Amino acid sequence: MALPDDFLPLTNIPGSLRESLGKAKERLDEALTQADNLAELKKMERPSDTWQALSQTRREQLVRVLACSTFAGDTLARYPDWLAFLEAEGELDAALDEAALTQVLTDALDSAEDEAQMQAALRRFRRARMLGIIWRDLNPPSGYGMWDTAASVSRLAEICLEGALVWLEAHFAPRWGVPAPREDGSPQRLVVLGMGKLGAGELNLSSDIDLIFAFPEKGTTQEGKREYDHQEYFTRLGQKLIAALDAITADGFVFRVDMRLRPLGEGGPLVGSFNMMTSYYQDQGREWERYAMLKARPVAGDLDAGAELLARLRPFIYRRYLDFGAIESLREMKALINREVRRKEIQDNIKLGPGGIREVEFVVQVFQLIRGGRDTELQVPSLRTALQRLPELELLPQVVVDELGEDYVFLRNLEHALQAQEDRQTQTLPEDSLNRERLALAMSHPEQSYDDWTALDAQLREVRERIRRHFDAVIADPEEEAETPVDASDSDDEIPLDEWRAAWRGELTQEESHRLFEGTGFAAPEEALRRLKTLRQSRAVQGMQRIGQERLEALMPLLLAAITDSEAPDTALERTLPLIEAVLRRTAYLALLRENPDALKHLIALCTASPWIAEQLARHPVLLDELLSPDTLYSPADKARLTDELRQTLGRVPEEDEEAQLEALRIFKHAQVLHVAASDIAGARTLMKVSDYLTFIAEVVLEQVLRMAWRHLTRKHGLPQHRDGGQHSEPNFLIVGYGKLGGIELGYGSDLDLVFIHDAATQGTTDGKRAIDNGVFFTRLGQRIIHLLTAITPAGALYDVDMRLRPSGNSGLLVTSLESFADYQRNHAWTWEHQALVRARVVAGSSELAERFSAVRREVLGRERDPEALRQEVVKMRHKMREHLGSSAKQREQGKFDLKHDAGGMIDIEFLSQYAVLLHGFQTPDLLAWSDNVRILETLESSGCMPDEDARRLREAYLAYRHIGHRNALTKSGTRVEASDYQEYRQVVETLWQRWLEPETI
Repeated sequence: MALPDDFLPLTNIPGSLRESLGKAKERLDEALTQADNLAELKKMERPSDTWQALSQTRREQLVRVLACSTFAGDTLARYPDWLAFLEAEGELDAALDEAALTQVLTDALDSAEDEAQMQAALRRFRRARMLGIIWRDLNPPSGYGMWDTAASVSRLAEICLEGALVWLEAHFAPRWGVPAPREDGSPQRLVVLGMGKLGAGELNLSSDIDLIFAFPEKGTTQEGKREYDHQEYFTRLGQKLIAALDAITADGFVFRVDMRLRPLGEGGPLVGSFNMMTSYYQDQGREWERYAMLKARPVAGDLDAGAELLARLRPFIYRRYLDFGAIESLREMKALINREVRRKEIQDNIKLGPGGIREVEFVVQVFQLIRGGRDTELQVPSLRTALQRLPELELLPQVVVDELGEDYVFLRNLEHALQAQEDRQTQTLPEDSLNRERLALAMSHPEQSYDDWTALDAQLREVRERIRRHFDAVIADPEEEAETPVDASDSDDEIPLDEWRAAWRGELTQEESHRLFEGTGFAAPEEALRRLKTLRQSRAVQGMQRIGQERLEALMPLLLAAITDSEAPDTALERTLPLIEAVLRRTAYLALLRENPDALKHLIALCTASPWIAEQLARHPVLLDELLSPDTLYSPADKARLTDELRQTLGRVPEEDEEAQLEALRIFKHAQVLHVAASDIAGARTLMKVSDYLTFIAEVVLEQVLRMAWRHLTRKHGLPQHRDGGQHSEPNFLIVGYGKLGGIELGYGSDLDLVFIHDAATQGTTDGKRAIDNGVFFTRLGQRIIHLLTAITPAGALYDVDMRLRPSGNSGLLVTSLESFADYQRNHAWTWEHQALVRARVVAGSSELAERFSAVRREVLGRERDPEALRQEVVKMRHKMREHLGSSAKQREQGKFDLKHDAGGMIDIEFLSQYAVLLHGFQTPDLLAWSDNVRILETLESSGCMPDEDARRLREAYLAYRHIGHRNALTKSGTRVEASDYQEYRQVVETLWQRWLEPETI
């Protein structure tokens, strides 16, 4: 029965679409009439009755669907009873969940007895779901958007793939058998990797699905009529799976399948073993294949095995650290895109044309390729997720990400509207007015309405212009930028990069080279030219591969130009060339410096100021990554931020991979020390803050090393028995810092004076399967901590460690109980050991045990002592140290002064402070609260133990010595300085030393 003439509400339908809408209604009337006749013969409810019972809202939705989608109209005309079914199931308002969809398909496939019936069931299932998806896309429920449509199509593809695969496996098992189990006994299935938008879970309405097939291990099938090699079995199965989805039958198709992304493309095998795949990508994988594999995700078959395969391929997809070596390839891809968009025939293509979908995807994937190895948050196939994570990683401003996200959604909505018209994969805008108006209607919704195609086209142009602007900004060529003067008036004095390129290559005459270098600020141009020639003709440079040569050739002109902008070009060149030589075999770093002119500028400034920094960077080139973020480079983190950053850093490394965790920890430590040094050089931090930050870094590292060592030992041996008889999961263990660490006065390159203390039961054992005595456990724990701190790897060591301050020194136990430590300090320790205890404090471990240690420390230091005996012991030890560590007579004659060890130096001030604490601690407990000299001196002053003027002058001298000590460490000048420069401070210290400790010499 035909529908009434006024059945479709036309109020919101443009007049230009009403004629085509009328034709759609005629087809529906014919289909419903036939369906009604058939229903009457079968004495069933007439479909037209269901249609006429539709609510006004449903009719308004229906008219939009019919006006915008010929595919939907044809589907409803072919299956008029589907509308009632979809409404009853709720699919017009929300997608069925995965389990419900899977059950619907399983029920349909259960009755299929051959491939033809299976294919027919798949196609009807897909067509019904697509009708619901298009309906929701054109009539979005509240909160529904493009990403929901993309997710629904992706889920549909995955369910179809899995359903077809399961049916095919069962159908051919009697003939082909089943694959042999893996070596571990687990069954084998085909692994189906989804690539592109399927891998991302973001398919468009009518998309190809890009697939790669793999299987875990070689073998032969079992339980079939004949045996097949796994390669042949999975190839046959893969071919059948492709046909199940891709073949066009009377019912249409399910999804078009594209297998060209597999290894070797169309010329390669359809399916490969895991070993073959891993070997191919490691040995032959190209940059575009890395780009493609960013989206890879297991979508059907053995999903766990698929995840295993991708874990194997991760080192190929994501380089371990920042991968600026990929930029040349990405720039070539970008140039190819630009060449394509200049072709007139794709100007109207919203995917491939200028400012199209592909350009947004390129922007995001550039960051994934370059940064994904270090910023593992970007190791996701979803473009939406990766894009949203760029601001928090400070890779793109939030405003840019918001623009790209909104514009991408606009283009994808437009793409869906285009494809919904005919269920055809197209991204080309129509030329005829009818289909343009259909697009304008499809894109109109309550928040944004388009009166006609002209209004929609205007919005589209704005969107594409914004996207193109952001696309142009990504990986722009720095050499092109350097060749373009900011101000034409300044360009006359600019040395062209070609001139520096010729100088690097040795193409200038000696006179031309000399004039160029002398004219740009080099004090010794001949020496500079000699250095360049030595590098250029070195074996390391001559033996470089082509790509490395190209990167070096691209960097050197930029490097030389940047060096001439420094305050001391000769020094800058001398200190940066060893770094360049150090990274010749790791040429991604050459690319990093070329691609980031600001990083190059910071590098030259830091190396010019500090040979220590230059050496650190040459020794650990991975630190060059830090130059990319000036905000953090010159702003060292406080302890809370350090703890959080380390947690995030190690969170990206599997906990069970201790080697990788330790390597990440070393790089973290080196990077954080670089931040402190950079801020120190820039004058952004006071002396006290520099030592604070260096000490914070050590504390955070020690806390992590203790966790790692504890985890390692307890996994093997279980938990040690606590003195209360129980087992505690948290370490009942302390790392006590002495010396500069304890005094919160660490410098660059300081070693760590440590003492280890535990609080376990003396006679107890661990509770693991491989139980050991508590004493053995804690000794191994201490040894493990030392190993983790001192082991040398490509990233160097964490710290040098000195354990000689433990009870009985090198002859004593490596780890002692708190009870034994207290007994030693009370009854056996020398005066110099009590002096050392003044500087001791807990830096890692149990907070409860730390309080008890502090109580022991206060008790020992707070004892009343014989003043004269104490004075004699302190003076005796100080004279012994001067004799062994101070300047020689010859050095003193040459006017040299050792800041640390000579009379009037830092050690004298430290001994004075320690002497005062031991002398007055029993009367002035406030002195026992501190382990650092500055606050001890302040407390001596505030308590009246030392005259105000004396304490102030000692503090000034001490801070001055420490300041020059830090500076000399950065400039590698040593601790010996000109005595005349520090005569005033030295005189103050010597005078007070004599007054307090050697009055008889006055």
